[in-house]
Amino acid sequence: MASPSSIAYNNARRVLSGNWTGCSTVPSRTLYPHQWSWDSGFVAIGLRHLSPVRAQSELESLLAAQWADGRVPHIVFNPAVPLSAYFPSPDFWRSSLAGDRAGAPTAVETSGIVQPPIHAVAAWLVHQADPAASESRGFLARLYPRLVAWQRYLTERRDLGGRGLASIVHPWESGMDNSPCWDPPLSRIEPAATATFQRADLDHGCATDRPTDLDYGRYVRLAERYRDDGYADDAGRHRFAVEDPGFNALLAASEHALADIAAAIGADPYDHQVRAEQLTTALLKRLWSQDDGLFLCHDVLAGRTVRERSAAGLLPLILPGLPDEIATALLATAAGEHFGLDGSVRLVPSYDLKGHAFDPCRYWRGPAWFNVNWLLERGLRLHGAADRADALRATLLGAAADSGFAEYVDPFTGQARGSRDFSWTAALTIDLLAEVDR
Repeated sequence: MASPSSIAYNNARRVLSGNWTGCSTVPSRTLYPHQWSWDSGFVAIGLRHLSPVRAQSELESLLAAQWADGRVPHIVFNPAVPLSAYFPSPDFWRSSLAGDRAGAPTAVETSGIVQPPIHAVAAWLVHQADPAASESRGFLARLYPRLVAWQRYLTERRDLGGRGLASIVHPWESGMDNSPCWDPPLSRIEPAATATFQRADLDHGCATDRPTDLDYGRYVRLAERYRDDGYADDAGRHRFAVEDPGFNALLAASEHALADIAAAIGADPYDHQVRAEQLTTALLKRLWSQDDGLFLCHDVLAGRTVRERSAAGLLPLILPGLPDEIATALLATAAGEHFGLDGSVRLVPSYDLKGHAFDPCRYWRGPAWFNVNWLLERGLRLHGAADRADALRATLLGAAADSGFAEYVDPFTGQARGSRDFSWTAALTIDLLAEVDR
């Protein structure tokens, strides 16, 4: 009889094969039928154990759609997919026309916003899976300048607060689309009328799992304004600008990865090492809350801290340069009443268990996500909590298999929510299983 691990591995491999398009992987055949930016990063991390070359292709296909200003768009659209299959569709973003001044590609349509920069981390892990194959294809040498341009776009064009941190200009850019952290800055946005757009997500998902129409109206309005401004990041143009600790933690982690990549291809890693340290220092100085024991978002336009606890505030645990007292406080917060890792939940929720807006079912307002917990598992291990990391890894593997590789789950019960056969859940399952076998 096959072991649970081998069954999980084979089923996860089936999901990734089913969602493969020939050069990239869709997150879900139904709900998300195009290529998503940070999804492809996590997918590549899992694919490296199945086919390092296919994992390289995952990242190469995404970065082929990079804009001339360095941004990596959060969606690369497949022209074979009907416009009605996903909203906002290519005819909403109009990237090749509206993004002309920002250097949007003309050969492919994309969105105009971004997602968290996991890509340098993924590229380095993919290279390590088979250095010989990577070197023979010139993988790192070809990706390195694109990854550097991506990082510089974020550290320079997106330092909207002038505080050494990147700002997101739309909730979707955080990856944690409808987190309660965005409610205060979004309250200033007049929503687009629901009659002016047609949601496609509700055709494939339960309404109680998805953002509300009010939230969607505000998302649409923000995206419309950014588009109509030519996707410009000039000072004073944005109506939403937030420094998010999770986004910036991945930005710093990617500088560490770029230092490794630079050294591997014979370039100087020093600039990346300095930038990683600068970003970590800015995170500590600008977003750390001693009273809350985690990092909090900062509303740049309002000039104030967003007093909401999100799992994004725990993600700086992935950084090696944290002071011991900060890492210790983050570990205590993860295990405490707000995130429940030491007993009250199976997996870390996306939002504060005690928060006024907590909902175990609705998208990023409480459910547990596999990519967030995968990052936290690495952070726990990095900062000396190996036993807790082992326990989290075992729970993640069980929840992924039991839920049918769900997009996200109820943090208490592990009940599947959102889409099934979700690519990054399958990919990170394979990665965790590979770590168990080492």
